[in-house]
Amino acid sequence: MKAMRLTQFGDVSNFALHDIPAPELRPGTVLIDVKASSVNPVDYKIRQNGPGFANPLPAALGLDVAGTIRAIAPDVTGFAIGDAVYGCAGGIAGETGTNAEIMRADAKLIAPMPANLSFREAAALPLVSITALEALERLGVTAGTRLLVIGGTGGVGHIAVQLAAARGAIVDSTASTLEKSKLAKSFGAREVISYRSETIAEGAARLTQGEGYDCVLDATGGSDIASAFAATRLNGQVATIVSHYSADLAPMHVKGLSLHVIFMLIPLIHNRGRERHGAWLRDLKTLVETRQVKPLLDPQRFALADLAAAHAHLESGKAIGKVVVDIAA
Repeated sequence: MKAMRLTQFGDVSNFALHDIPAPELRPGTVLIDVKASSVNPVDYKIRQNGPGFANPLPAALGLDVAGTIRAIAPDVTGFAIGDAVYGCAGGIAGETGTNAEIMRADAKLIAPMPANLSFREAAALPLVSITALEALERLGVTAGTRLLVIGGTGGVGHIAVQLAAARGAIVDSTASTLEKSKLAKSFGAREVISYRSETIAEGAARLTQGEGYDCVLDATGGSDIASAFAATRLNGQVATIVSHYSADLAPMHVKGLSLHVIFMLIPLIHNRGRERHGAWLRDLKTLVETRQVKPLLDPQRFALADLAAAHAHLESGKAIGKVVVDIAA
């Protein structure tokens, strides 16, 4: 099979297309004919920095997958050969990557694909959706919760807005442009704070009559947690998807806030709680099929041979929506 493998950690020039043997089944796994994968910031961070939980090189990267099952281990139930599936299931901690024509996946990490999506669309969903679902669960978002999603048109953010709206929450978002403001509202945001014309704290005070939000999700992957603290009410809750930086936690103390760090790769890295990811993806399938959630895809298309360009496009900050790579027809 063909696989785009990283030969050394660093820039995109270190990708090389190789012909390698297909992976073999192990207990509890399936083999998937990969139709599409998506590129997430964690993919290019692994490529740049290694080693941590990265696989030994050369190796195919890639976490998200959509494809069809080609083989099933004898102890796996609930799937059949030919089933269309999706998941965040590879590329780290000894799991084969999705930037290859065939991958081996733990059956706990995958689920039947939404019937109304293409493989490209389905491949855009797993990592960002599981991240958003975990954030909403830990924040306790339910009907009537006042939630601000900072970065509500980004990968995690645009899914979080839709999932929260489906729960009946009162969801607002932030955006940098009028175009993105309209996009956030199309996903279910009630109001949008344009942070180029007012600060997030000012917008939050305006939209909550000075009280602040019950919960704030910082889905930007940036380092401005102070804005999330400022937008949250007394004894409120904040969730962030990135915490690799130093920050002043004094505002948390003064307001009695709770902080949740969301790192959805823990089940893959530590092989604990993987079945929860499969269950969440099954729930997501229903929401997608009932038109309550839809992925936003960047219009630029990439094939497996273009993986370096796909990484560069996402790193440039110019992508609008998820960057998807077509692996096979």
